[in-house]
Amino acid sequence: MAKNIWKKDKAEKRIATRLGEVKTIEIKDYVRDTDLHSLPRGKAYRVDGVHLYADILNLGDMLQSTEIEGTTCQKRAFRFLNLHQRAVHRILGAVDAIKVDFHNQRLHAVIAKPYGDEASRIHRAIAIGQLIIDVLTETGDDGDEHIPPADVRIGIDSGKALAVCNGRRGSTEPLFLGEPANHAAKRAGGGTATGIYLTNVARTAIELVEVDDENANALDATEIAYSQNEADLSVSVNTLLRDWRKDLEANPIGAFRFSGHTLPYADLDIEVLTPGNSRRNQAISVYADIDGFTAYVAAHIDDDETAKDVVRVLHVLRSEMDAVLTEDFGGRKIRFVGDCVHGVLAEGTAQTTGTEASASTAILCAGGLRSSFTTALDCLEDEGVDVDGLGLAIGLDAGPTAITRLGMRGAMIRCAIGRNVLASEHEQKRCAGDETALGSVAYGWCSAAGQAIFGSSRRRGGLDYETALDELADEGDTTAKAARAAKASLAATSLLEPVSAAPSAFRFPRRDAAPTKPAGFA
Repeated sequence: MAKNIWKKDKAEKRIATRLGEVKTIEIKDYVRDTDLHSLPRGKAYRVDGVHLYADILNLGDMLQSTEIEGTTCQKRAFRFLNLHQRAVHRILGAVDAIKVDFHNQRLHAVIAKPYGDEASRIHRAIAIGQLIIDVLTETGDDGDEHIPPADVRIGIDSGKALAVCNGRRGSTEPLFLGEPANHAAKRAGGGTATGIYLTNVARTAIELVEVDDENANALDATEIAYSQNEADLSVSVNTLLRDWRKDLEANPIGAFRFSGHTLPYADLDIEVLTPGNSRRNQAISVYADIDGFTAYVAAHIDDDETAKDVVRVLHVLRSEMDAVLTEDFGGRKIRFVGDCVHGVLAEGTAQTTGTEASASTAILCAGGLRSSFTTALDCLEDEGVDVDGLGLAIGLDAGPTAITRLGMRGAMIRCAIGRNVLASEHEQKRCAGDETALGSVAYGWCSAAGQAIFGSSRRRGGLDYETALDELADEGDTTAKAARAAKASLAATSLLEPVSAAPSAFRFPRRDAAPTKPAGFA
């Protein structure tokens, strides 16, 4: 069991180290064929491009295909995602788009070419979006597992964003910060209908009329056909499907096999996971999102000096959230998703999860995340960095959680699925920047003290670490009482540490100190 202790002085030391890593930042404008997949931590590129998000809408249906969320539905969901991710990887390579991220059911790509021609980039993005839709309607599997085609919703926006290094310790990829990335994601996630949805910014750039509700007005067939003609992509659906099938024959996905990880998750090496070596435990999924960050980026991106602060803020906040989750509470970061961290945590063994202890640890962890976030903002302000308008929204939910890596050999990506993963993201989205929310399953795992903290709304504002620790422990929560006792023991130990020797300047000389008679006196 993790000690579940958050200490301000420890957080401050980590934050100081992270600030030192980004003391010097270089902001550059994106130029032709710049490699964005190996950005150093201290460099960022300002990119004028079109952002495309593709959301696979029926992942939730796959996870709900059985009454109980057992291994069968999760194995089918993994195969469903793997088939479609491999197809999309091939599409993006064929059309020379930048694959930014494929987080579970959600793809983010950037179209930077042709340079200096926004309208042509948008037409190209529309054509690529339709290509993804058409290919993924054919990439199901009629075998024994009956994997359905993907229902896809595309969101597109255009404008300037800041490309920075995403991830740590060998799991890095480009990350784009700014309004076009965020608004494209919101269009993709803005409803349950399939199709291609543009922001009014993108519509205006290609001389389409603005609409009152961007989430309810998909492009019609005529508009899509016009963009396809303008883009004139050099690859067809049939060619992509043929190559995809050949790749599956040469490199079959293989069977998904699960084993339980010996908890806690902090020592889980995700980079060695494969479909045949996947993990599955009852666990809590954690989504912690930096609220207000899109507006913050938009206000700072145009000036080089303030853009440098964007990089500093992101690096410090996300690194500290990762440290809190892993070092302080024994959890594991799965992915950075934009300005959000997704992680998992649990208490118990490889075979059995202690549900009440896990829920209490998750509440304390959420409190630690918020306390560290506040501490980091204070440290950034002390360094002269503007952090106005930033908050932290945290969502938690519990249930069977499967973790593996999916995709093409040599480019496999981390993936954690479960009904609780989708639910924890939903809980995060219903929070303001000072709130934490529990899903219904996690609420059921809680002790009476934990349920009292969140009440019937399952949402609580201002829940920092000390508040969570005291409210849980005072009401008899076992995990919190143990954490408070461990914290007190650490404090007592530090007070009892041996005093260091006095400096030599204050030592008495080694000679007889008895009274002596001055010379000449009897």
